Formats: sequence, structure tokens, C-alpha cells
Amino acid sequence: MALQISATNPEHPALLLELPWDLPLEEWPERHLVPLPRGISRHVVRYARAGDEVVAVKELAERPAVREFGLLRDLDRLNIPAVDPLAVVTGRTRGDTPLEPVLITRHLTGSLPYRSMFETTMRPATMHRLMDALAVLLVRLHLAGFAWGDCSLSNTLFRRDAGAYAAYLVDAETGDLHSRLSDGQRAYDLDLARVNISGELLDLEASGALHPSVDPIEFGTEICRRYDGLWRELTRTSVYPAGKHHYIDRRIRRLNELGFDVAEMQIGHSSNGDTVTFVPKVVDAGHHQRQLLRLTGLDAEENQARRLLNDLESWMATQEDYSPGDPPPSSRLRSSRGDPHAARPEVLAHRWVREVFRPTVRAVPRELRGSMDAAELYHELLEHRWYLSERAQHDIGLDTAVDDYVKHILPKIRKTLPSTDVTTPSA
Repeated sequence: MALQISATNPEHPALLLELPWDLPLEEWPERHLVPLPRGISRHVVRYARAGDEVVAVKELAERPAVREFGLLRDLDRLNIPAVDPLAVVTGRTRGDTPLEPVLITRHLTGSLPYRSMFETTMRPATMHRLMDALAVLLVRLHLAGFAWGDCSLSNTLFRRDAGAYAAYLVDAETGDLHSRLSDGQRAYDLDLARVNISGELLDLEASGALHPSVDPIEFGTEICRRYDGLWRELTRTSVYPAGKHHYIDRRIRRLNELGFDVAEMQIGHSSNGDTVTFVPKVVDAGHHQRQLLRLTGLDAEENQARRLLNDLESWMATQEDYSPGDPPPSSRLRSSRGDPHAARPEVLAHRWVREVFRPTVRAVPRELRGSMDAAELYHELLEHRWYLSERAQHDIGLDTAVDDYVKHILPKIRKTLPSTDVTTPSA
């Protein structure tokens, strides 16, 4: 059988042909590999360079490889945080000996497997943020009708997200996509997550990498509590007194604060007209991401987007051509109602990107950023400005904050960033 590369992009096969497909992954020469931290996997996995791309290559049988490739493409269409599928390579041989096919996904820049994060003892508060990120990911999968079948820390990658974390699905091999999940399917997924996470933390405890105050069994149960609370908030039916429509607005704002938009809703009146029933039928994640992308063209994680929108709103208020009657960036865009000569919010937003965001990020030398993306770097600079301003009891400005951050903070935090020579995209 001839070598066959089934790819999502017509440009990828030519780049992938440079890799040594006639060798098992375990024997690939170092010149093709990229030294990135890997999590535990039942399959052989390697990071390799294909042109300007860094890819994850996983050996597995053809049927599960093709199936997982299809599921990852489905998750991409549903806008679910998961690794980006690039190709499946079949027909590999070493002389007359057949070799296992491989699934190829794009490396998630700036991400880490959980074991790499525990190389130094992680504080319980940070672990809680990991559980929050994993609970959000599991809820988003279930809302989309995806039963994971093997939710665990090992099958997840984590990226920094403005002081929190964003979780991405890595392994979809055991997953199934349905139009809607039953309560039993969700409960089964959740129980697997509890058992898997407790087991992984017990393993860390045995190796001495777990904080002594952390109870592995309790933390396994914690994912269930966090999931249940978020699922209830996103799907519960609310009954309000008739005429109190602001209660519905308040519920929608609460969902927005959690990072979700209500894309479709059902509102019904009781037979006697005393109450109104509100049911959010379709809830889409990424509320602040979409607002930031629409206003500025910047694509960021949800918490990063929320932070950048807050900074944008504060900056807009200082501009002479901003009308106080305009809606803030975090609300739905409308035309200016105040000064007829005032600039529209989206015009101001692009000016903020051009005059504030990009110059600030570019003031940090590229070689010092590591794999930190532009949005996370800007968040770090805002945090540092706040710290310095509190200490000085006045606003010290972004320029001063950047200088101090590069000299005193960045050399320290670079040690905690993923080790990679992947080029960081420009701001």
C-alpha cells in the first residue's frame, strides 16, 4: 500500500512528506523532533517540525486514527477547545514491514500537560483553577452533545488565561458525538472524570509532587461539584413575577459574566399571567472572546478577552472623540447616541490596538517572551502596572511598567514557561 496523507489543508501534505515515515516514531532522528513536554499516553507520541509548524504525531491503528481525526474536526466546527487536527498518514512501511498509521495535530502553543505543571509543587489555589478550567471544558462538550468517555488531566492541555487556565481536549479517541446527551451519559462522563482525576493525583502524591494539604479523593470529587454548579446555572429554568423583565436581563448578564451567550431562549407566561418562565435553550461559550474579536480582530482566551475589554473601555473613556452615551465594549455594539462627531466604538477599538496594545506588546523583546502569547503578555503587563501603581500610590503608566517587567519580572517567570523554540505570533 502506498503512503497516503489525508489532510485538512492542501498545503500540509507537501510539508509532512519531509518527515521520516519509514521509521517507527520511537526511532525518529533528533533533527526532526522538538523538545516539548509530553503527557502520559497509551500511544507513542512525538513533537516534530513540519515547515514552520510544530505538530504532535501519535501512532495508533488506522480505524481509531481516522475516527479521532473526524471527531476533532467536528469539535473544531463546534468551536470546542481541542487540539487542531491536521492529517492522518496511512500506508507507512519499513521495507516490507507495515508500520502503524499516525494522527497529526497542531501543537497548542503555550500549553502544558498537567504533569509538567507539577514539576514544582503546585499550590491548592492553582489546582482549584485547573479544576475550574476542566469543569468548563466538560460542560462545553456536554452542551455540544459530545460524550468524552475518558475525561482526565492526562487527556487535557492547559494554557494560561489571565490568571486562570483554559483547558483543551487532547484525546478524542473514546468520544462520541450526539445531538443531545442524556443525564445518564453526562453522569457517566462525570464519574469517569472523578475516578481518573483522583487516580492521577494519588500517583502524584506517591511521587512527592503533590502539595501535602491536597486530598486526591476530595479533589476528584471537586470536579463534580464545579461541573454541577456550572451546568445548573447554564440550563436551569427560572420563574419570575410577570412584568419583572429586568430579572431575565440579570440572568443573561450573569451568564455573560461566566463567559456564555444565550443564543436561543424560551419565554412563556403562566395561564393566569402572574409569572414568566425563562429557559436558556442554547448557550454558546466565548462571550467576551466574540466581543473582543468583533471589536478589535484580536483572538484571545475568554479571561484574557475580558481583561482586554476592561482595559479598552477604560482607555476609550479618556478619548476626546468618545461619547459617554456610547455602550461599553463589553455590550452589544450600537451606533453612537451622543455627540454626532464622536467615533464609533469599533473605530476607537482599532485605534487602541494600533496605539496601545501592539506598541506595548512589541516593547517586550520577542526572544524574552518564550511561548507567552500577546494577550497573556498584555495581561501580565497590566497586572504589573497595577502592582507598581499601588506601591507608588499613583498611576505609573504602561511604559514604566513594561521597562520594570522586562528587567525584573520576565527573567523569573520565563523559567516557569513551556520550553519551546516555536516562534510566537506577532501582536
